[in-house]
Amino acid sequence: MTTETLLEPILNFLQCETPDEWITEAKKAENLPVLLVDHLMCELKAGQTAMLLIRKYAVDKESGQALMKWFEPYEKYVYKKQGTMAQLTSNSHLAKEIKPRDDSPYGQELVDKMVLLIKEELHHFYQVLEIMENRDIPYQNIRAGRYAKGLMKHVRTYEPCTLVDKLIIGAYIEARSCERFAKLAPHLEPDLNKFYISLLRSEARHYQDYLKLAQMISDEDITERIKHFGLVEAELISSNDDDFKFHSGKPILIS
Repeated sequence: MTTETLLEPILNFLQCETPDEWITEAKKAENLPVLLVDHLMCELKAGQTAMLLIRKYAVDKESGQALMKWFEPYEKYVYKKQGTMAQLTSNSHLAKEIKPRDDSPYGQELVDKMVLLIKEELHHFYQVLEIMENRDIPYQNIRAGRYAKGLMKHVRTYEPCTLVDKLIIGAYIEARSCERFAKLAPHLEPDLNKFYISLLRSEARHYQDYLKLAQMISDEDITERIKHFGLVEAELISSNDDDFKFHSGKPILIS
């Protein structure tokens, strides 16, 4: 499958493309460190979000504890600056099978899709970290941008609509990531170009998985809800933004 074929449904799903102004800033060499650090955090947060969803809605206590233990080395590395890349490598697999609890109405499909997503996001985290290490780009704490928070403001507060909305948001974040990887890749050095192109297939599947789960769980057709979040997402991407990040809006340049 060509990149163009892979991207076609994503571009139809998103309600705007990344502004040229963002690409102009993103391809500047001096902005690579902040993009890589933010990308690193995005991969961890994507995995954490999937983990929290299945812990809350789907798995038994023992499985929930196993998921938390899986994340410990990554979270210690980022939040406490403890551990090594070798320790992350040795923690690449789950210690036990993750099972849905008996009273979960969402079943094995939610668990299977989210566990696969977590595995891939943590692998991508390690790959970004490796790229940073090879370029002597140190990890540093940076504040989160407005993007995810701006989407989460619109989540309904009653179930199953809360879960449905969070899954739709997950779809938009994954689809936007995929679109930006493709937009940015041609402007990067060959190894980074190859890496970002390699991420397209998994990100494209992630957004589809999120949408399938959202419709499976919803009591009603989710088409209008998808449109609603599409408008919110497009506004965040196309409007002025003074905080340059991987998912930020149109950069405000300060002369």
